[in-house]
Amino acid sequence: MPERIITRAALLLGLLLQAVPVLAAPQSVHAQYEVSLNATPVGVMQDVFEMRDGRYSIVSETHATGVLALVQRRPARVTSSGEVDRSGLRPLAFEATRGNSDARRVRADFDWTAHTLTLTHDGRSETAALPSGAQDRLSVMYQFLFLNADQVRDLKFAMTNGRKIDQYRYAIGPDTALETSMGRLAVIHLIKQRAPGDTATEIWLAREHAMLPVKMRIIEDDGSRYEQVIVKLDMPTAGQP
Repeated sequence: MPERIITRAALLLGLLLQAVPVLAAPQSVHAQYEVSLNATPVGVMQDVFEMRDGRYSIVSETHATGVLALVQRRPARVTSSGEVDRSGLRPLAFEATRGNSDARRVRADFDWTAHTLTLTHDGRSETAALPSGAQDRLSVMYQFLFLNADQVRDLKFAMTNGRKIDQYRYAIGPDTALETSMGRLAVIHLIKQRAPGDTATEIWLAREHAMLPVKMRIIEDDGSRYEQVIVKLDMPTAGQP
């Protein structure tokens, strides 16, 4: 009898430990970012992340502002949905579009049983191998909610943008702080390790906001610099509705 009690207690403890990352992550996030090109504001991005009953959904819409709004009237809409396990987000479907008739629409469907990824773009579909722990370009931003500072010190993962899937590696930079409209934020600065010709990418994670990315910078080969910086955040802490 004592052995059975010990075994059951150990099993229960193991289950609780496995569940810690999921329980620690916020159940919802509503975030707004300012998007700029070469330091000129060009859009506003609205993100909504929801997690419930072992499932998640993310909707991100970017509305053009200023002169760009005259030529891009429809918002760019990116969605990701799937399951949540002890490792965090497990995407099942990803899509990026500006409407049903958008010729640039891309989609990725994840089959974790068959370990295959179906990519739909440019009017055709193709299948690729699906690596363990793979993310899409939207879910990866919220996968940080399930990680701690030690886990991002040398970060490696596979990610798809709906057209292809690549391996990414980020190294951590010096601790720093970031000035935002929300005030001064303590952040972890991640820098993409890249080969010549790759885009340069940097991500800033807010230590006091569940490791949510609060700034992202992408520099293209031609020098174009895209940035998104948080301006508003509604993220209930653990125990709040």
